[in-house]
Amino acid sequence: MQSHSPHRSIPPVWRAAIIGTIAALPTTIIINWFPSSEVTIGGGVMLFGSIIAGAIAANRSITPSAAGLRGGFLGGVSAVALFLLLEGTTLNWTLNLTVFFLIAVVMLLSALLVFGMIFGRIGGWIANTVTGQKAA
Repeated sequence: MQSHSPHRSIPPVWRAAIIGTIAALPTTIIINWFPSSEVTIGGGVMLFGSIIAGAIAANRSITPSAAGLRGGFLGGVSAVALFLLLEGTTLNWTLNLTVFFLIAVVMLLSALLVFGMIFGRIGGWIANTVTGQKAA
């Protein structure tokens, strides 16, 4: 039977991905302070957020790759949003540039979904190795 509680409105896989994404922000900022660091917010959220989401998912008997996939999506959306806010306001948006941008966004999100899934599995593997449990 499904619960109609307002606290369970977000599916568990998305909850793990959102928690991983939020938890990855301080990690990304700290790594960005290192000398010669080239980490972007979107890339750091995709990488570390997917690993953290996979670890959370493995501990909660959720598929780590599904949580990582959603974490990669959230990282890609944050990267595109930051680009539009910081750089997109200074561009002269012609039709050619808009079409190129939309194609590039689709390609970026597709690649980040795959990388998010891989890093989610890595996070699940790390959590299972440390705790000695098996993922569901």
